[in-house]
Amino acid sequence: MSAILRFSQFVQKTFALWVVVFAFIALCFPDAFVWMKAYIPWVLGIIMLGMGMTMTVDEFKNVLSNPKAVVIGVVAHFVVMPSVAFFLCKIFNLPPEIAVGVILVGCCPGGTASNVITYMAKGNTALSVTCTSVSTFLAPVLTPAIFYILASQWIPIDAGSMFIDILKVVIFPIILGVILRSLFKQKTEQYIQIMPLVSVIAIVVIVAAIIAASKASILQSGLLILGVVILHNGLGFLLGYWASRLFNLSYPDSKAVAIEVGMQNSGLGVTLAALHFAASPVTAVPSAIFSLWHNISGPILATYWASKADKVTHNQP
Repeated sequence: MSAILRFSQFVQKTFALWVVVFAFIALCFPDAFVWMKAYIPWVLGIIMLGMGMTMTVDEFKNVLSNPKAVVIGVVAHFVVMPSVAFFLCKIFNLPPEIAVGVILVGCCPGGTASNVITYMAKGNTALSVTCTSVSTFLAPVLTPAIFYILASQWIPIDAGSMFIDILKVVIFPIILGVILRSLFKQKTEQYIQIMPLVSVIAIVVIVAAIIAASKASILQSGLLILGVVILHNGLGFLLGYWASRLFNLSYPDSKAVAIEVGMQNSGLGVTLAALHFAASPVTAVPSAIFSLWHNISGPILATYWASKADKVTHNQP
């Protein structure tokens, strides 16, 4: 078991590298990965099941102990990222199928990767976990509603169907995970230890499947989408941080909110795009590239903030 845990830690530290490597392989040999696209909802469900197993009822008590920071983090997330996505689509006059994909990933809740990045950045990890949990449970209502308001001008949106799909692939697996942990605590503890490895493999599979299915579109529009994704992610970090400072949150809290706002559950974006816009595979590409990019930008930002914290600590008498 110790060998597996060491391997898991190594894979986590080199997460971005594996995403890049398999995305490149999928571009070169799409037939080896494209069949996986049909299993994306199940793969995301496994990730969410693992997320549920890591949760306890006590974690949600953080909402009561620090409601201001949680509310700011969640509201900023669902205001900043969809709004930035919408304006980027307008500014760059993106084609409808790409614009819909950019807005879709912008409307998704926070991803579990943000919790790890917050910890690395020496931010308030408990706040990050709580914001992720709250935004995830609000997602069945807020994601389809905001997406419908912003994206329906480009393409017809079935918000009701999207609500049901988010319940299926996100909320139900999380609730099942929480129940399993409460009933079989000792057995689930072993699974929790390898869950980060499972999540990394699952995200790599999701990204590779979408890259393979969208090879032609990526070769045609990949650089444009990458540029928009980099701006989207970077503005999310920046606006999330300054929104926190505007409301006088502490420095560790502001780091947590900034990371929570800037990092999305891009796996959900890929899944929803695959389920609702199968006729236009390029719609899933912004989410896939976002998954690739925020796992590069997040650690870079975390390293910068952690080094600043270390310097402050070192310089204190």
